[in-house]
Amino acid sequence: MSGKDSRGTAVPVPHLAESLVAATVGKWLKQPGDYVVQYEVLCELITEKVVVEMPSPIEGTLTEFVVAEGETAQVGDPICYIREQGDAEAAITAPPSDSAAGHGVSGGGIPSSAAEAAAPVAAQGGEHSARFSPAVLKLAAERGIQLADVPGTGLGGRITRKDVLAYAERGPASRPVAPAQAAVQPSAPAHASYAAPSAPPAPAESEYRSPMMPQQAPAGPVRSTGLHLTSNPPTPFSEADRVESRGEYFIDVTPVRDTIASRMRQSATEIPHAWTIVEVDVTNLVQLRTKLKDEFMRKEGINLTYLAFVLKAVVGAIKDYPILNSVWAVDKIIVKRDINISLAVGTEDSVITPVIKKADQKNIAGLAREVDELTRKARSGKLSLNDLQGGTFTLNNTGSFGSLLSYPIINYPQAAILTFESIVKKPVVINDMIAVRSMVNLCLSLDHRILDGVICGRFLQRVKENLESYGPDTQLY
Repeated sequence: MSGKDSRGTAVPVPHLAESLVAATVGKWLKQPGDYVVQYEVLCELITEKVVVEMPSPIEGTLTEFVVAEGETAQVGDPICYIREQGDAEAAITAPPSDSAAGHGVSGGGIPSSAAEAAAPVAAQGGEHSARFSPAVLKLAAERGIQLADVPGTGLGGRITRKDVLAYAERGPASRPVAPAQAAVQPSAPAHASYAAPSAPPAPAESEYRSPMMPQQAPAGPVRSTGLHLTSNPPTPFSEADRVESRGEYFIDVTPVRDTIASRMRQSATEIPHAWTIVEVDVTNLVQLRTKLKDEFMRKEGINLTYLAFVLKAVVGAIKDYPILNSVWAVDKIIVKRDINISLAVGTEDSVITPVIKKADQKNIAGLAREVDELTRKARSGKLSLNDLQGGTFTLNNTGSFGSLLSYPIINYPQAAILTFESIVKKPVVINDMIAVRSMVNLCLSLDHRILDGVICGRFLQRVKENLESYGPDTQLY
């Protein structure tokens, strides 16, 4: 945690993984002026192929953004400032300075009208009298609201910005909801100096930074609708911009897509790819799955897919040919002892490769559970960085969308990737007789610096043998 200054305590980008050096702020879930409880989510951080939630390390009031949505920060750099409760109370109760008095501002930078509006509340509020954030005081002053009348829903009955806004919306119809620069009613003379035309205009709520910083004029008119009071909210950096006159539109490259492009370019340019294919008769596997899937669903509550059987067959073949479980290190080849299978999962806008750790220690049922959990987490955006690290060999179920033959690009820096294509019934010659069998293609892309055709041919033959060996007596557990 960084040190404190007049803005509060700096909240840095955490060190989420060993290889992580930077992260991009995807979306802020809190705004300046919001009170944040410890471990409450501040924002979404976009890292390599995953979006993680950034919890608040401390409790207090969010005072300022350092990194805006769509901007990138290095690990350890501050992304926002939070003023802790003790600091906020000291800032609110501090006596006004000489320089502040000359500008109609109370000690800590709160407009004098806000301080005066809060005075009756301070006299009645008891233990909660100092629990109003600067943003809440300012908001109440702008709308002529007595905070004593506002029910608080925050921690310990604290009044939040949302409480003030909700009270203003459901209040009497005669109650004016005045913008920051509008004149106030005669019944609130304490606001006159703050709303006078000669006074500097108050900033929009989302632009409020710190009681210790000078007020700045807003860039545009203050909105009274939406999640937060903000002027001209920025367009999300991932949103498409259509150009109708030219019959085309542009899509900004997101950090996830940029990472995929970088890795694929690195793999295609650095790794000399070669590929090979075998055809496998999976008729017995189809019959086995049909026999067991209903019972497995009742017992485990998840679908028994072909992928679990394929994973078991691939892991068994890697045990026999461990060179497939390796990476290139220029002057040596590093063979990994743990077999961690990266599973390619397609989402709406990208492909993610969560990892099944130590897949060689799991049975078919255990692999099925891992597949179900990782795919659900991937498609709901709940994967952690740990779920994406440590893969040693990649399997892609391209048959799920009907592919019959594919040439996959290796998941850098691994040595190989295998695709399981679509199962198709076709006539096959068996003992000089034609029979209808369920057939599937297995396509293997290999790093020709590490692997050659002979070893990969034997590996694929072993996978084929393992898949064709499934029968009615195969155990899932």
